[in-house]
Amino acid sequence: MRTLCAALAVLAATPASAAQTEFHLQYGELLNPFSASSEPTVVITIQRASGWEYGDSFFFVDYLDDGGGDGFNDREFYAEWYPTLSLGKLSGRELGPGPIVDVSLVAGVNAGGDGKVLKYLPGVRASWDLPGFLFLSTDLTAYIDDNAGLAAGGPPATGNSLMLDVSWALPLEVGGQSLAIAGHAEYVGSSTDELDRDVRGWVLAQPQFTWDLGRALLGAPHRLMAGIEYQYWRNKLGTDQQESTAQLLLVWRP
Repeated sequence: MRTLCAALAVLAATPASAAQTEFHLQYGELLNPFSASSEPTVVITIQRASGWEYGDSFFFVDYLDDGGGDGFNDREFYAEWYPTLSLGKLSGRELGPGPIVDVSLVAGVNAGGDGKVLKYLPGVRASWDLPGFLFLSTDLTAYIDDNAGLAAGGPPATGNSLMLDVSWALPLEVGGQSLAIAGHAEYVGSSTDELDRDVRGWVLAQPQFTWDLGRALLGAPHRLMAGIEYQYWRNKLGTDQQESTAQLLLVWRP
């Protein structure tokens, strides 16, 4: 699922043509909801946020490996892309006054390798201006399944549903140190699959708590961050399994 938009938070304070790339390394125990077992898992992420004249774009690619051989997170690739078209940029003015400063059209795509996952997420994004937050947005989208299904050797195709997502970045200064709480939380509605089985609606939250290690030790702010990502997943991937786990996190911005 979508990782946090820390790169977008940096981008929010920069010119429209700016771009920010990040590399993430995570390590922790992740749950296989189909076997109910947890395995130590390495996740390597490349993500990039960029702006253009009439909107912005955010994508990431995850590489996941739990060292097992059960077909779940075994050298798996997973990616998401969210391009937007800003109504504020098109009109040349902000929506204000008020807490919502922009509304954008968003067209998301989610794709997985071994899982043969393909989802489309067209919808609307609201960008908020709240005290202390560098970035906060809410997405309301369709969650359209285009999986090939069992006939192609993948998981069962499912019906369509809706997604509500909140993503944010909150920088903090504590004792002369730069900290941040950033991440996202999403709700995906229930549906049924091609075998007429229920696919439960889920809640996924992935907040990251980071310390600007580059500023503190190297004199290079906003380049190297360390911390943890906490993952809470109720009904993981539509099953009845719950996940609550913390992963070690290292973020590098070249």
